[in-house]
Amino acid sequence: MPRYEYRCRPCGETFEVSRPMAESSAPAACPAGHEDTVKLLSTVAVGGSSAPSASSASAAPAGGGGGCCGGGCCG
Repeated sequence: MPRYEYRCRPCGETFEVSRPMAESSAPAACPAGHEDTVKLLSTVAVGGSSAPSASSASAAPAGGGGGCCGGGCCG
């Protein structure tokens, strides 16, 4: 179930509410009981892409095949 983040205007507290997406626009009272709240914009980071970007290509480690023998620690 999605979690939505809200901020209470009177007390400034930030809180989360789990609710179905169909109720995402419904108002939410803060834990202190204040009704004047605003839903915050949340961003979601999802990993993976179909093509490497310039920044991810330069951040990739070079050489080595991984594992003990790939790292050169074997005789």
